[in-house]
Amino acid sequence: MPGKKEQKIVVFLSLTPSDKNLILHGVKIASIFSKELCLCYNYPQKQKKDKNKFKEKLAIYTHQIKKEIPGLKVSTLLFSECWKNVPAMLADDYEAVLIIAPKSGLKKYAKALAESPNPFLFVEGEHKPTTDYKTMVLPIDLRKENSDSALWASYFGRFNHTQIVVVAANDKNQENKKQVAKNVMLAKKLFQKFNLQHRIFKGDRNSLGIASEATELAMSTKLDFICILGSSAITPLDLIVGLPEKKLIRRSGELPVLAINPRKDNYILCD
Repeated sequence: MPGKKEQKIVVFLSLTPSDKNLILHGVKIASIFSKELCLCYNYPQKQKKDKNKFKEKLAIYTHQIKKEIPGLKVSTLLFSECWKNVPAMLADDYEAVLIIAPKSGLKKYAKALAESPNPFLFVEGEHKPTTDYKTMVLPIDLRKENSDSALWASYFGRFNHTQIVVVAANDKNQENKKQVAKNVMLAKKLFQKFNLQHRIFKGDRNSLGIASEATELAMSTKLDFICILGSSAITPLDLIVGLPEKKLIRRSGELPVLAINPRKDNYILCD
């Protein structure tokens, strides 16, 4: 009978010098949650002839990590797949629970995020990480899927003692205001259940603009990262002008952005 698969923190690599920073973020997140680190390269089909070279490069990365951090479990994945199919494959076949990707590849990875049952952590690939993921901003709007982002905030609080700063939307419509208040209450109960450090503020903007306000707050006060929900629906206009989360991630500078897909049931982190 096959053994139970290890849950994995997957890092999307490009096999370029920028991989170093992505791997450092991956090591940090895998260590926080005591998960296996999985280095992943999805090569273009036209480069199939170089597959052995890619294997060698991944092996070098793995050897270096194991040499420096002997206790960390490390694996590799090498394949050639359409990006929109990759997240489900990683989750279903390889027990991926979180994916780390560079902001520079956002255009390519946005298709994968739209189909992903796992959060994407977008990080700056060209700079050394300056965060221990100890402080985070969590915008809360009127959508019921805020329970997913609050759950991931609680994971960081539980396993990393991360301080959570909630910024609640300031909607004027009474029904929307009630729903925001309900979502804030549910998040507060979750954080209190695990005795997590948290603060709750009412923002100036409504549900459509609260993620941008929270991002600006995180950047101006030098908090470590932000957790956002992606779009609940994608319209033809979004495909033309771009999704709000893409614009937000592009404007986030060196701030890591944990993006959660509200259109998919998210996988649960096992203790």
